[in-house]
Amino acid sequence: MTIWVNEQIDPSGIIYSCIATCDEEQAKDCHKSFQENLTEEQKLAGWVVSLRTVESWEEVPVSALKLN
Repeated sequence: MTIWVNEQIDPSGIIYSCIATCDEEQAKDCHKSFQENLTEEQKLAGWVVSLRTVESWEEVPVSALKLN
């Protein structure tokens, strides 16, 4: 099983927002939304958006919103 994990990470490396799903299309839509919602100030300050895959729910951050 592949689980897609979207993370919005602040400049200190703390996960600000996280959504996980098994639906690749939904994950890509979420990633695009995360990117578009970062302001220029946030980007300049070092905020980043990450999309990665994991193989089990144990690898998903505890704070994630999990979509099935």
